[in-house]
Amino acid sequence: MKTKVAVVVGPTAVGKTALGIQLAQALSGEIINGDASQVYRDLNIGTAKVTKEEAALIPHHLIDIVPPEAPFTVADYQQKARQEIQAITDRGKLPIIVGGTGLYIKAALYDYRFDDQGEDPELREALSEWAKREGHEVLYRKLLDMDPKAAEKIHPNNVKRVIRALEKAMSGKGGGHAPSAGPVPLYETAVVGLTMDRTDLYNRINRRVDEMIDKGLIQEAKDLYDRGLSGCQSVQSIGYKELFRYFDGELTLPEAISLIKRNTRRFAKRQMTWFRHQMPVTWFDASEAKINFSKILDFIAGKLTL
Repeated sequence: MKTKVAVVVGPTAVGKTALGIQLAQALSGEIINGDASQVYRDLNIGTAKVTKEEAALIPHHLIDIVPPEAPFTVADYQQKARQEIQAITDRGKLPIIVGGTGLYIKAALYDYRFDDQGEDPELREALSEWAKREGHEVLYRKLLDMDPKAAEKIHPNNVKRVIRALEKAMSGKGGGHAPSAGPVPLYETAVVGLTMDRTDLYNRINRRVDEMIDKGLIQEAKDLYDRGLSGCQSVQSIGYKELFRYFDGELTLPEAISLIKRNTRRFAKRQMTWFRHQMPVTWFDASEAKINFSKILDFIAGKLTL
């Protein structure tokens, strides 16, 4: 019998964290983070990381597991997530993966090799902006550090190829992984997707960015900037990369905040597209007036025969 895993996915700001906690309480579960940015320590406000109060309600795993200067790939996540799934199951609890990084979640759930995985447009955009700010030589040196074999085959001035190779290296798709035989599910899964009217979601995103600013996002980003982390993978996340440009004098603060909101809205749109095409998701309306927790609970219990 396959191990049972519940999954909660959807765009940023749609309400995944709260639902995950509710489900874990109702189903005797423990939560595994499925967000690429939340694995990093010291990136708290900008990643909408679970609060200490929320974490006290239910055990959360794969949060704050690496320092912000360390690389972390989808292959790393795959290994660690599967270890947590097994450990939680062994404790007699239900593993519940909650997050919006589809590539990480899919890699954990499927017998998934890395050569056939989709591209990461957000990371590519961040690398392109990095090259514009600091010069393509910085990217090439980063590639030399992460994947010297790939770097040997690319001229330093071929920025597009350098960015593509870095994209692969940072997401775990480089380094000579074996070809995929096609993704095969390793677990018995019930995948819940949260969605809502786009206008409502975009309004929530705008409000949440304002709340992050009020909670101290600027100082959090400045602390990371002062540590010399501008070239690190962790701070290419939305919210940090825009504020780093403000600290560099490229943007005014209002421009940076406006850009955070715009980039987050675009990211949410890309997330929805990805999940609709890449995973077998059953969608539920997450609008406050429409969300029906009992229906979601019944779906998971029925799908996993709990």
